[in-house]
Amino acid sequence: MEQGRILLVEDDESLSRVLRKALEGQGYWVAATATGAEARQLMEEAATTTTAGPRPGFDAVLLDIGLPDIEGLALLDFAKESGLQTPFIVMTAQNTMRNAIDAMKAGAFDYLTKPFDLDVLMVVVERALDRRQLIRELSDLKKEVKKKYEPGVDMIGTSAAMQQVFKTIGQVAGTDTTILIQGESGTGKELVAKTIHYNSARWDKPFLPVNCAAIPRDLLESELFGHEKGAFTGALERHLGTFELAQGGTLFLDEIGELPLELQTKLLRVLQDGSYRRVGGKDMLRSDARLLAATNQDLEKAVHDNRFRDDLYFRINVIPVQIPPLRGRRSDLPALIDFFIAKVNGDMGTQVSGVSPDALKNLQQYDWPGNVRELENAIIRAAVLSPGPVLSARDFALSSPEPPPSSDFDSLSLEDVVRGKLEDYFRRTRGVQVENLHSVIMERVERPLIELSLRATRGNQIRAAQLLGINRNTLRKKITDLRITVKREP
Repeated sequence: MEQGRILLVEDDESLSRVLRKALEGQGYWVAATATGAEARQLMEEAATTTTAGPRPGFDAVLLDIGLPDIEGLALLDFAKESGLQTPFIVMTAQNTMRNAIDAMKAGAFDYLTKPFDLDVLMVVVERALDRRQLIRELSDLKKEVKKKYEPGVDMIGTSAAMQQVFKTIGQVAGTDTTILIQGESGTGKELVAKTIHYNSARWDKPFLPVNCAAIPRDLLESELFGHEKGAFTGALERHLGTFELAQGGTLFLDEIGELPLELQTKLLRVLQDGSYRRVGGKDMLRSDARLLAATNQDLEKAVHDNRFRDDLYFRINVIPVQIPPLRGRRSDLPALIDFFIAKVNGDMGTQVSGVSPDALKNLQQYDWPGNVRELENAIIRAAVLSPGPVLSARDFALSSPEPPPSSDFDSLSLEDVVRGKLEDYFRRTRGVQVENLHSVIMERVERPLIELSLRATRGNQIRAAQLLGINRNTLRKKITDLRITVKREP
């Protein structure tokens, strides 16, 4: 069987004959040429696609540097510009440091000095073909992932609202514009971000999601921008941030409304000119990552409340994408139910064939506060626990806690009010892992508490600090961090 296709570029006729015979003896198909121009033509022909399909390309190129018509390394530049990922094995009789450095900088897979042992050459060729196979497998895998994020594959919806989302994705995917994806928890904001990424020119580069609400504040800066060794206690080695790791690809900042104010300033700078520094670093780095952001908050209100920078808001909200809640596109429910049933059958080996009419009626009447994520979890739970292939109404435990009547509000204690709000929060964020929930909730409570204390003391910070039972300097720092506007009243 043919072991691989080799292009041999060597102007020494006798050496070319020896190498070709040795390679063919190992089962390789070999095309030999003595000039760079002909080698380039063969490479171009191998990269074209005919009506019968794509032509088989070369799996490796054996390249002599000293060709009669052009400098051999120019072929490496041509391959790089053409997007060819064929490994080049450079051969030369001039054993100089400059040749070796230039060859490896140009992207050569390996570098051999003449004369060389044929056994050594065969080992290098075999390694080059192994690398070529890995590149092909990775490319095929990326293409499969790309197919997964075609609108209508994992993103289900024929409703007018979802068709508008698909239309917007098609309009913005081919650009590098910053996009703000808005929608309730569980509507599929990250799925929309992935769909945009995998339908863009950056699809074969990294897609890195960061949940700003799930990372402690003191670690979030390092997660985004990286840090140098010794930058802080516990920084035992250099750490690359997601802006650096997503180079050429897409960085998705989920729950961007939870980003601390001090980091909002640094993020704004990256968006404006692409520059940033690692924590504890001196060198200015540049980012080529596209930014997609998402939130379930009302950022306009956050800007009005001084919890989010207005300049950052306008910078990320270049093109807004609004994802409708599931209750706003009930016509998509049957297709979504069928999709999740097929998925759970494949993932868990269940044999569910569908839902009963009464179950479908209940599912369509339910408000789905947890949106598509809640629907998926409900299907999984029902499919696993159902005794039969058809899911009935009793297989679904759907409940929507009602808020207390307004007339009863005054009778509730502060603890009851907070508990009710937290219960609603946990219900709406079902399935979301939040590691620093305590600090997230405390920050939400602390801001109105300080604002009301300042209002009660007519802006007198000394009296407000006494009322709160904290140090005046602590109060000043919190006012600055939370960007609270203090109004002094007579």
